[in-house]
Amino acid sequence: MLRYRLSVLSRVVAASVGAYAVTSLISAAFALALPWVTGASRADAVMLATMLSFAVYTMVALWVFCVRTALRAWIGLGCVAVAAGLVLLGARVLG
Repeated sequence: MLRYRLSVLSRVVAASVGAYAVTSLISAAFALALPWVTGASRADAVMLATMLSFAVYTMVALWVFCVRTALRAWIGLGCVAVAAGLVLLGARVLG
């Protein structure tokens, strides 16, 4: 019983804090990479990234509860965070 409750708690933390962190990284990377890829203005890129962040946060939070275990959710969040961080770093270096 305690194991189940801790698993649910871990998923809730992953869905709230982890999804927020991943969404922030993804939207920042998208806002920096979009002008470089498409030539859009920086203001348009920030606006689009901000609007898309609401959908990304919702999808990530739902996904956390769809995976089989809480550990897989944390591993998935970590992989996405590393990938978004690398894109963010690359966009900063190239931009």
